[in-house]
Amino acid sequence: MCVTCGCGESKLAPRMVAGRDALTLHLEEKILGKNDAIAQRNRDWLAARRSTALNLVSAPGAGKTTLLERTIRDLKDELAISVVEGDQETENDALRIRAAGAAAIQINTGTGCHLDAEMVERALHALAPPPRSLVLIENVGNLVCPALFDLGERAKVVMFSVTEGEDKPLKYPHMFSAASVMLLTKVDLIPHLRFDVERAVANALQVNPALTVLNVSAYSGEGMERWYAWIRSETSGGR
Repeated sequence: MCVTCGCGESKLAPRMVAGRDALTLHLEEKILGKNDAIAQRNRDWLAARRSTALNLVSAPGAGKTTLLERTIRDLKDELAISVVEGDQETENDALRIRAAGAAAIQINTGTGCHLDAEMVERALHALAPPPRSLVLIENVGNLVCPALFDLGERAKVVMFSVTEGEDKPLKYPHMFSAASVMLLTKVDLIPHLRFDVERAVANALQVNPALTVLNVSAYSGEGMERWYAWIRSETSGGR
């Protein structure tokens, strides 16, 4: 069970238990405080190597791994890329990433619903990414808990697929508020769907007016150059 969000508990309605709110708050502060300290350690470790980490977050099926595969294939000749893969089970995504040409380490969280900074710290030391490189973290598919956990990344990148509802940013505002960039993915499917792009983007900007929005398709390549330009702008400071 994730203490900070209560996932894993079965409850049909909110319950109030004497003293429980104070205990939960104390546990949240303790867990997140420890996490933030390790996240800062990760950030310092990456900065010393003039490297950049990006934390990719989304609901399951938004296309994170497919986007990473294309990004690696298109940028690997100009930028050293390593990947931290987070899933509850299997090494499937890490195998795909290695086949695309990048070093990858798989973290299986079991019943856990997110990566935390300590997991990423261990992964970074195991990967040992070279100086002046890019570390892409594919978080567990979940739009709730990953919003709370700093991993030491430069930015969170939230991915939102056109196969989802336009109101997704309104339903999960904390994740969209925490992100610096929103990738609206699978845009090659728009002609086959009843999806209102303008409404979806407006909902995201309502939650986070500072959000950079990029419409992309890892399948067709549409919009990917804008994504690569953003990556270059984020990594150039470490060069």
